[in-house]
Parts: sequence; C-alpha cells; structure tokens
Amino acid sequence: MLLVLVLSSCGDYQRLLKSRDPEEKYQAALLYFNDHQYVKAQTLLDDVSAYYKGTERSEDVLAYLARCYMGQKSYASAAEYYQAYVRNYPKGKYAIEAYFQIGHCFYLDSPDARLDQAITQQSIDAFTVFVELFPESPYAEQAYKEMNEMYDKLAYKEYLSARLYYNLGTYLGNNYLSCEIVSKNALKNYPSNKYQEEFNWLIFQSKYKQAVHSLEELKQERARAAIDEYYNFITEYPSSKHRKEADKMSAQIRKITNE
Repeated sequence: MLLVLVLSSCGDYQRLLKSRDPEEKYQAALLYFNDHQYVKAQTLLDDVSAYYKGTERSEDVLAYLARCYMGQKSYASAAEYYQAYVRNYPKGKYAIEAYFQIGHCFYLDSPDARLDQAITQQSIDAFTVFVELFPESPYAEQAYKEMNEMYDKLAYKEYLSARLYYNLGTYLGNNYLSCEIVSKNALKNYPSNKYQEEFNWLIFQSKYKQAVHSLEELKQERARAAIDEYYNFITEYPSSKHRKEADKMSAQIRKITNE
C-alpha cells in the first residue's frame, strides 16, 4: 500500500530515480509495469539491472525489461531482450514465453509485402525453433497460425512479382516465362499458401500468352503446353472464378493447334 502511494505522484518517481535502494526501485518498477506505465518501469529496471547481474533476480529483470518494450510496442527492442534471455537462461522459468515472443515480435514488426521481408523470415525461423522445443506449449497453436501468416506474406510478395512480370508481357523480352517461373517456384517453396489458385491461373495465362505471341516454329508446341496447363487448372479448380475465361482461352488455343 505504501508503494502504491509512492507511485501516485510524478515527484515520487523523480525521487525513485535518485534512490540508491535497488530493491525499492525494483518493487516500484513492478508496480509501474502492472499499472501499464511501461516507460517508467523500464527506466527503473535499467537502473537496477547492473546491481542484480549474476543474481537470481537478474532473470526476472531481463524478462520484465522485454515485457516493458512489448508494452511500448517497441518490438525490435523487445526481441533483443528476449533473445538475450534465451541466451542466458535457455531453460529458465520464462523460457517458453521468451522463445515464443521472439517470433511474435518479428511477426508484429513484419512490414508490408512490397518491402524487404527479412524480418518476416526471422519470424518464421524463430517460430520454427519454438514449436520444435515446445510442441505442447499453450502458445503452439498461435505460433503455427502466425507462422502460416508469414508464409502467406512471403507467397504474396512472390505473387506481386509474378503479376508484374505478366503485366510487362513481351516488353524487353519474354516476361511471361519469368511469370511462369516465379509462380512455379512460389508453389514449390510455399505449398500451402492461400494464393495457390492465383499462381496456377498466372501459369496458365502465361503459357497461353506465350503460345499466342510465339514464333511460328514454336507456336504448336507452346499451344499444346497451354492446353495441358488448362486441363491441370480446371481439374484442380473446377469451380474457379476464372473458369469462363479459361474456357474461352482454351478454345482460342485449339484454333492454333487445328491450324
């Protein structure tokens, strides 16, 4: 109760900063943390971290510092502290939380798919380590969910790249072939991604365009390849929203083979 009163004014916080009693600072930091005043809690914990280094309390200080940064939504800093925790206490009492939060911090910091996805990959790598170490953890389900979202984001980045190649068409080369290659690689690298139908649709469209714009000596071969891809697509996605257009394109390709 006395500590609650101590935390009730700004002046008392300034007094705490000047205090030489690490225990008072530590207990006050926990109260600030529980009151969601993360910056004040973090500052006090930083002040006492050197004092408690090498003691049993050092583990608690490190874990709470990471939590403070999480509370401030400073996920990069939180990840650094959680990583420091698992380096120093790989089997500590906060180990499960720390291993999960490393992946979760990177997940929360993952940028738009159009940007560099290094952090997204770090999230996947961290979650992979976590589920291998703690497959029965209460966090495991969320880890798998967020990891799949990160895979989907990487796949979406590839989809944007493939679609760009398709839109470039024959500009400065055969960009349809590049679209096809990127799409096939994405399906191979991210086999369960939610853009599978769109990748397969791009592959068929690319083969169709290559047949239509082909040199005469390659036209028949590429037309047959496009027809094969058409059957692959409608077999896999018989009720696709692209079905009507796919049927129309198939009919046009058959004219080429008949010729």
